[in-house]
Amino acid sequence: MMALVIGGSGSGKSEYGEKEAAVLCKGTFAGKYYAATMRIFDEEGRKKAHRHQTMRRGKGFVTIEQPVDICRALEKVKTGTVQPVILVECISNLTANEMFLGEGRQRTAEETGEKIVRDIGMLKKAAHLVVITNNVFEDGIVYEEPVMEYIRAMGRINGALAGMADKVVEVVAGIPVMIKDTGGM
Repeated sequence: MMALVIGGSGSGKSEYGEKEAAVLCKGTFAGKYYAATMRIFDEEGRKKAHRHQTMRRGKGFVTIEQPVDICRALEKVKTGTVQPVILVECISNLTANEMFLGEGRQRTAEETGEKIVRDIGMLKKAAHLVVITNNVFEDGIVYEEPVMEYIRAMGRINGALAGMADKVVEVVAGIPVMIKDTGGM
């Protein structure tokens, strides 16, 4: 099963995603994992990571730091007869990490999208997934080309993940709005 949770910054999507992960684990002995994709570069990043760690405290998540190659999170997941649950937080950070490789190197939107969708597909085969992503498309501003390429990548990725997902929910001001539900969860 896979749920895709989309929303703007501060929308409540992370909290909703954690609840979805708990529902998927309920009544099973499945492990519950949090695949963190954010690279921390500054104080603002440290504060955001700390806030998310505080939110997860006592909820039974095992954190896996995986800023690139998200499918490699499986190497750190205990699998057995019951599929584990992995919450991937979040696609926007993962996309930036996979697209902007440092030293002026950059993947295209298409290359980045293909890699991330392929990696998430590999995770989906081995685990129940809750995937958090950002809605980065609504401000109507035209940015410099590298940012526009990133936005195009996010569009490709979010569209493909929505197609793969059993459930798609947009969280708006803390309120979940069901976009798709195939009844698989």
